[in-house]
Amino acid sequence: MMQSLLLHTCCAPCSAAVIEWLLANGIRPALFYFNPNIFPRKEYEIRKTECSRYAHSQGLDIIDADYDHAQWLSGIAGLETEPERGKRCLQCFKIRLLATARQASEQGFGHFATTLASSRWKNLRQITEAGHWAASQFDNVSFYEKNWRKDGLSERRRILLKEHAFYNQLYCGCEFSFPRQKSDG
Repeated sequence: MMQSLLLHTCCAPCSAAVIEWLLANGIRPALFYFNPNIFPRKEYEIRKTECSRYAHSQGLDIIDADYDHAQWLSGIAGLETEPERGKRCLQCFKIRLLATARQASEQGFGHFATTLASSRWKNLRQITEAGHWAASQFDNVSFYEKNWRKDGLSERRRILLKEHAFYNQLYCGCEFSFPRQKSDG
């Protein structure tokens, strides 16, 4: 059984069922909110507030990383026109999970995981690749790989979304997936 786990969390709807499962299985995670990809800043703050609200309701610690969208844009430069689930997304996952692995290493967590693996809109292979790559950069942490979409967790996600009245976003977060408004002009 894992002694310690740092859970990268992207939003409350994706996190709640994962957190519930971890707690039910004797794993008390600390949450790490690192999502510099989210645009605009107001969207970032809404998602962070919802994650914090849920973490506190469960008595869990949440580590709030700095929002540095300019640095994230620099990290994905040249990949802006890639399609969803393309090379840009893999690079985004690597940026976020590397920061999570670093935080886990520095704070003495033996393992880290991500709630990104609960979203049906994300490529699970890319998330797994990014997680193992990030873990390989440090000697003292490993990536806890789990498909959070199975074993009834997707349905539980929907239930918890309604039960807690979470804000439920309609796009992954970056401006390249931001819903475009139709122009009537």
